[in-house]
Amino acid sequence: AGQGTAALELLHSDGPFDVLVVPVGGGGLASGTALALQHASPQTRLVLAEPAGADDTARSLAAGERQEAFTPDTICDGLRTLIGAPNFALLRAAGAEVIVVDDAATMAAMRLLWEVLKQVVEPSSATVLAAVLAQPQRFAGLRVGLVLSGGNVDLPALRWGTP
Repeated sequence: AGQGTAALELLHSDGPFDVLVVPVGGGGLASGTALALQHASPQTRLVLAEPAGADDTARSLAAGERQEAFTPDTICDGLRTLIGAPNFALLRAAGAEVIVVDDAATMAAMRLLWEVLKQVVEPSSATVLAAVLAQPQRFAGLRVGLVLSGGNVDLPALRWGTP
């Protein structure tokens, strides 16, 4: 529930939102956000952004049970963990949706955040912008909030590609 304070701060400063997008790995931030929305903004839909190389939450929600066969392969080091059982139960009950994005889209979103908004975020967090950019029609005409966090970036590990 403590991690839900990020969503509460965003809701109080800029809400209300039709949709809130957050990254998901082990599910702490995502399930905290689900709890916060349940109490403070129940009409807001929760969309999770997850890397394709660590998409156990998307597979678990689609199957209706946790999928534990998991070997992560993603630049998003903060999202390489298996969704926790309590977190999965909360996200499933909340009707959370997941958008899966590849690492190239995540890196492009991270670069955009750094260059245009001057916001230093880690790849794990850039997945939320990558998810919105991947499905613009899904968010057209809606008020969308993005939870961006973390500047924990191992610069030598990043595959920037060419501009």
